[in-house]
Amino acid sequence: MTSTLRKVALASAVAAASLTAATTVSAEGEKYVLVSHAPDSDSWWNTVKNAIALAGEQMDVEVEYRNPPTGDVADMARIIEQTVAAGPDGLITTLADFDVLKGPIMDAVASGIDVIIMNTGTPEQARELGALMYVGQPEYDAGLAAGMRAKDDGVTSFLCVNHSIQQPTLGDRCRGFADGLGVELGESMLDSGTDPSEIKNKVQAYLSANPETDGILTLGPVSAGPTMQALNDIGLAGDIYFGTFDLGDEIVDGIKSGVIEWGIDQQPFLQAYMPVVILTNYHRYGVLPGNNINSGPGFITADGLAKVEEFAGEYR
Repeated sequence: MTSTLRKVALASAVAAASLTAATTVSAEGEKYVLVSHAPDSDSWWNTVKNAIALAGEQMDVEVEYRNPPTGDVADMARIIEQTVAAGPDGLITTLADFDVLKGPIMDAVASGIDVIIMNTGTPEQARELGALMYVGQPEYDAGLAAGMRAKDDGVTSFLCVNHSIQQPTLGDRCRGFADGLGVELGESMLDSGTDPSEIKNKVQAYLSANPETDGILTLGPVSAGPTMQALNDIGLAGDIYFGTFDLGDEIVDGIKSGVIEWGIDQQPFLQAYMPVVILTNYHRYGVLPGNNINSGPGFITADGLAKVEEFAGEYR
């Protein structure tokens, strides 16, 4: 935001404060909004909410979290439009679908709102939209690293359980995994949906029709838990190679029990915490990191679970 606009915003904030009591008090007057593509049912985003709450407290700024209740990206675009109309100092947003979200995000930039892309998207896309930077995990590269690891462990045929196939970035994880294994993706990516019972049934049906499958990749807690249940029901838990993206209580338990080989930690806490800190320091002091920030991937195995287990679902 320009210096002139900031002065006007600060003056308005001071005037408003003299008339009404604000729900969140901040010394400098900055307000940021984080908009995600996540549905209300996805508990993985609780870590993101905890991160912006802590960053807001430490930076003494107001940070609001908004999302489409069902995960509909078109609804997310409307939320960004509404956010832009309200004129916050900064917008932190995921880029789950470039084509759908590019218009509202570019409108935010054009209106003088500083934008940071987090979690989904790429540094190149962030730059194209005029955002300050990207903070997140390169999804294809993470999938590629996972596939190479699985190949070294002897996996030759796999199932990728995609619980949100409408998001191109999740597909990048599956494609990277296939390339890391050195095989064609083909029909290995399963459109599982988000209903736990459907995920379990679809995984069981796929494995029944493709008994040569010796590896499974899930893309987060939404699909990891039901997939573990599917393997338990058909007696394959612990006997088939199983890796997953992200962490959560069920995933940590799966790693401890030996059902899951590893979880890929993209550190969602940093994805949400760092943009708040960066925006605040940029607005107050004019300082900005020169590079995008890769928050992952990092592989969590049974050997490194102590700290992760302590904070899983809260800060990890």
